[in-house]
Amino acid sequence: MRVKGQPDSMQREQVLLDVMTALTSSLDMKEVFSESHRILSRVLAADFGGLCVSRPGEPGQYDWPMIQDMPQVFFDRYPEISHECFVSAAVVQQPNTVLRESEMLSRQAMRNSAMYAHCREMHMPVERIISVSLDMGLGWHSGFTLYRENRKAFSEQEQAFLQRLTPILARTVRNCLMLGDLVRQGDLLDQLFRHTGLESIVLSPPAIELMRTPRSTALLHRWFPDEPCGRFGLPQVLLDALERLSRSGQRMLAGQDVLTFRRLGRSLKVTFLPLPAHPGRTPWALLFQEVSHSVQVPSEWRKRLTPRELDVVQRVLNGWDNRTIAEDMGSSLNTLKTHLKRVFVKLAVPSRAKLILLAQEQSAEAAG
Repeated sequence: MRVKGQPDSMQREQVLLDVMTALTSSLDMKEVFSESHRILSRVLAADFGGLCVSRPGEPGQYDWPMIQDMPQVFFDRYPEISHECFVSAAVVQQPNTVLRESEMLSRQAMRNSAMYAHCREMHMPVERIISVSLDMGLGWHSGFTLYRENRKAFSEQEQAFLQRLTPILARTVRNCLMLGDLVRQGDLLDQLFRHTGLESIVLSPPAIELMRTPRSTALLHRWFPDEPCGRFGLPQVLLDALERLSRSGQRMLAGQDVLTFRRLGRSLKVTFLPLPAHPGRTPWALLFQEVSHSVQVPSEWRKRLTPRELDVVQRVLNGWDNRTIAEDMGSSLNTLKTHLKRVFVKLAVPSRAKLILLAQEQSAEAAG
């Protein structure tokens, strides 16, 4: 199928399905994004494209698993010019939101930018840009960007189209990062079984269990002691989520495929990952990550906050959202927000992000 100009609604739905099929066909990031870019660049009339992925523990350093029609010198020089990149500076402020260059800075400011000049020097005359920062919530983030040489702007319709794809783009990067190395090492199920950093159960719904790691059963008993169990001895809450995701199939763009269960000081993240299909079935891996939250309320803050405010702050530092905190403390959402506002005033911080950052810094200083 060849699409010319702006695709109509039926064509857009077919293209959407084609891209989703490509993104779920493998756990090799270069393979799936290269094929997806081939489709997207045709539909969105892009001349260049790139996917970058952050390196854990190395802020500002990126790997580039997918580059299309871009000069190698751009990637060789990117570490030294990344601080001048207005694209990344804009999209990281609004993760998982697709932006056009006109929403990043004015046309004149773009043409006067160092990044614009660098691109022209590298024989990559970029005039129009559409980009999204993919935040996967696992300590990684990624950027997916398409460029045009001509001055025809990406339309709102094209922006909305890429926005619809953003959840599955983020999930694909996450899935490839989590399991891509295991796939390259050999048999996926065998590698999952040996992976010491994850507990996992692999199922082929509705009735076949393919494997489970030795400690996964004990972990489930520890976290769900009173939860009714169903097939495979799994808590019903996990079975219900798996059934919902299995029914959604490839068209599940914004479905919840990560469940997080919290206790004070600890959390359990359960990721539902469809594996590349075998003939006649699609296996699912349930990946379990248990996390201890070690950031404590700094001692100086304990002198300035009430006991109730301290309870709120500790839960914020544990990574809980407002609704979860309110439910756990038996208060309304509005009351919780009032407590937070008072905390911000007393500690002279503008936001919860700054609150967490300051607590981490003070915790590190105390440890040092």
